[in-house]
Amino acid sequence: MTSEKTSTSEPPAELPLPVTVAPAPPRWRAWWENVQILIIALILALLIRVFVAEPRYIPSDSMLPTLQIGDRLVVEKLSYRFHPPEFGDIVVFDPPHQLQVQGYTKDQAFIKRIIGQPGQTVQVKNGTVYVDQQPLQEPYIAAPPNYTLPPVTVPNGEFFVMGDNRNNSNDSHVWGFLPQQNIIGRAWLRFYPFKRLGLVAKS
Repeated sequence: MTSEKTSTSEPPAELPLPVTVAPAPPRWRAWWENVQILIIALILALLIRVFVAEPRYIPSDSMLPTLQIGDRLVVEKLSYRFHPPEFGDIVVFDPPHQLQVQGYTKDQAFIKRIIGQPGQTVQVKNGTVYVDQQPLQEPYIAAPPNYTLPPVTVPNGEFFVMGDNRNNSNDSHVWGFLPQQNIIGRAWLRFYPFKRLGLVAKS
């Protein structure tokens, strides 16, 4: 009989595979990527502010009780690219020429409510505002106006605006009509104070 020989020796150990470590990217490249992200974020923020919306605050009491001093608003700019301002819209605008002559600078934005549109006739008498000889029902005002205004017809491309605090508002009954090109946008959302967070209603 033939006998088989068995080996009691251990098989040779496998050698570990070499590990390849990728070189770290240069520190300047990571810095430049962060700078690029920051630049893109700033450009997007600027585009949104110019073309979409921007924050504003209320510095005076001319829109009481609808808006109070210190309220923070989002002013929306897109909708007026598709349709003109409508009755009741609360709009933010650059001072027209009549106000700039009085010393207001171009960046001192005003906020008022659209009352008269192009072609309409506005009048104030007996504590009531009339548009095309129809009295307005205005539950949003602080008090009825204590002044009179003879009938005035709004020219094309302009608007008649008034503050809700009628007797303490520097508005169209004082300085005239608002050109549409001066309108920045409409008050859309009040985001501060938080207890009054919500959409700015037209009436």
